[in-house]
Amino acid sequence: MILLQLYAAFLKIGLFSIGGGYVMLPLIQKEIIEVRRWLTLTEFVDILAVAEMTPGPIAINSATYIGYRTAGFFGSLFATAGVITPSAVLMVLAAGLFARFYENRWVQAAFTGLRPAVVALITGAAVFVGRASLIDIPSVLIAAGALLLFTSTRLHPILILLLSALAGIITGFI
Repeated sequence: MILLQLYAAFLKIGLFSIGGGYVMLPLIQKEIIEVRRWLTLTEFVDILAVAEMTPGPIAINSATYIGYRTAGFFGSLFATAGVITPSAVLMVLAAGLFARFYENRWVQAAFTGLRPAVVALITGAAVFVGRASLIDIPSVLIAAGALLLFTSTRLHPILILLLSALAGIITGFI
């Protein structure tokens, strides 16, 4: 039963995650943390940190880990299958139509409306994760430093993550 619940929950998340993995974060918050209570907010933020640092899309990494945490190996399979099903089906169905109708003014208008909504959902996800992650002065300083490095240098994001982890280790021992 839990396997079908995982598949259904992540199918729902996958269906409405227009704009990428970060857009799904508020959906996961609602479905996985608040409605189903499979994870706490702290556990979810930790999962995000791992999902962000591992190769692959954050949506798939998060679904896989949450599924594993909830129901083991088969839970990870069902959660991952659930989150990728809508995209896979949509890509197969839409590939030909998209190329044919992309220049259509109705399609262009729909994308014009979707872009700001995606920005809003990503911003909402940042606020959600920020509330759970920025819990003391060192975490705020690490976040500010990482943001500054990301926006004002050409450092690779992986290096910024590693420097942030090092800063966390240093501040944890001070």
